[in-house]
Amino acid sequence: MAHRHGRERIQFVNAEDKQEFSKFPTKAGRRSLSRSISQSSTDSYSSAASYTDSSDDETTPREKTQTNSRGSNDFCVKNIKQAEFGRREIEIAEQDMSALISLRKRAQGEKPLAGAKIVGCTHITAQTAVLIETLVALGAQCRWTACNIYSTQNEVAAALAETGVPVFAWKGESEDDFWWCIDRCVTSDGWQANMILDDGGDLTHWVYKKYPNTFKKVRGIVEESVTGVHRLYQLSKAGKLCVPAMNVNDSVTKQKFDNLYCCRESILDGLKRTTDIMFGGKQVVVCGYGEVGKGCCTALKALGAIVCITEIDPICALQACMDGFRVVKLSEVIRQMDVVITCTGNKNVVSREQLDRMKNGCIVCNMGHSNTEIDVASLRSPELTWERVRSQVDHIIWPDGKRVVLLAEGRLLNLSCSTVPTFVLSITATTQALALIELFNAPEGRYKQDVYLLPKKMDEYVASLHLPNFDAHLTELTDEQAKYMGLNKNGPFKPNYYRY
Repeated sequence: MAHRHGRERIQFVNAEDKQEFSKFPTKAGRRSLSRSISQSSTDSYSSAASYTDSSDDETTPREKTQTNSRGSNDFCVKNIKQAEFGRREIEIAEQDMSALISLRKRAQGEKPLAGAKIVGCTHITAQTAVLIETLVALGAQCRWTACNIYSTQNEVAAALAETGVPVFAWKGESEDDFWWCIDRCVTSDGWQANMILDDGGDLTHWVYKKYPNTFKKVRGIVEESVTGVHRLYQLSKAGKLCVPAMNVNDSVTKQKFDNLYCCRESILDGLKRTTDIMFGGKQVVVCGYGEVGKGCCTALKALGAIVCITEIDPICALQACMDGFRVVKLSEVIRQMDVVITCTGNKNVVSREQLDRMKNGCIVCNMGHSNTEIDVASLRSPELTWERVRSQVDHIIWPDGKRVVLLAEGRLLNLSCSTVPTFVLSITATTQALALIELFNAPEGRYKQDVYLLPKKMDEYVASLHLPNFDAHLTELTDEQAKYMGLNKNGPFKPNYYRY
């Protein structure tokens, strides 16, 4: 079978762009902002991934002329006729994103984003659509494109285009399509963006490089991914960031909930769907004990797996010890392991030499941000045979007959092989919306040309919007208690250095 590896890595237009911006991986392995409830399979290559993908239609959307019911053709999606199905997907997502709907209702009257012209580059899925439609309800004009060539739900893109949001995205774009869509999204007659919402930094990069005048007039950038935040800090360090930017990735509500609780659920989901593995008694090594690693280990331990950890950080290693896990070196335990999971964001965490020493049937997968953690490139050598056994599952066969089971070609397991809970995405999306409102409405001088964390008061507000889902009731401080603690009764309740 032909292996279309490396397709997710986006090529930069010229050497200067590549040198400045591609020190960090872009497309592959990025944590998905959302996945569809209807997607029982999320195979990057097959049309089984989405109800409405049509594998027999090879015409690129760029060559089609489509018009929505309003007579507009300012969009480029796979098939505008899928809009009705996409609308049902969005309505299902809304049921588990009550905080965004609540924010929509509370702020709809005052329209805090009136005058905002937001250009967005994220995964285009039902959950993102709820965010986009919330921004529109709050007064913003939006144009949207995809941050990943495989993650767009075509029917959802059609539903957004039908309601009048210019969307340029479809599942399975080529690299040329990807940059074409970003360009079409940024440029429009008589329309100039004044806000950027990005996931990965590619949109920010494109505007900075190709439309410097637009970039200088932008009032703020909101970025939600590790990669994009790194690239913003690079720009800032080089003195080239001429607009304030909000680092949503490192806000408490993103780190703790998206990374910890989401991975606690989706690691088991991804492994079960791909391998039908029985976890009880299995020897598992998790590389990295950050928030993602902690979530994975909690779930695996609960099902009876024997889990050990690799770590470079003595603090995280000590946490792992206190949680009852052995901290080991990968090379010393690799022969005994049934499952190897990477959660570091680093490169070559699992080397070819370690892959050579794994036992027959060992499952190898990645839950970290980047697709460089497992040295997959070294496995594409003549002496090894690749056998695609099911969607996103490859058996790598050594000359002596040993097999290693590689999931999603080393890309992010929960993005590629399972789904991500809508409720968690509601937390992230609400954080993004509030960051946009904050930057757009901030008085001149509050934010300088730098990268900022979301104010803690907003983190607390995002959390409070989600508490009604659990019928949770907060205790209120008395005046005496507030004075004793030196707190405002309405928060913030913790200092910025508090680690939760």
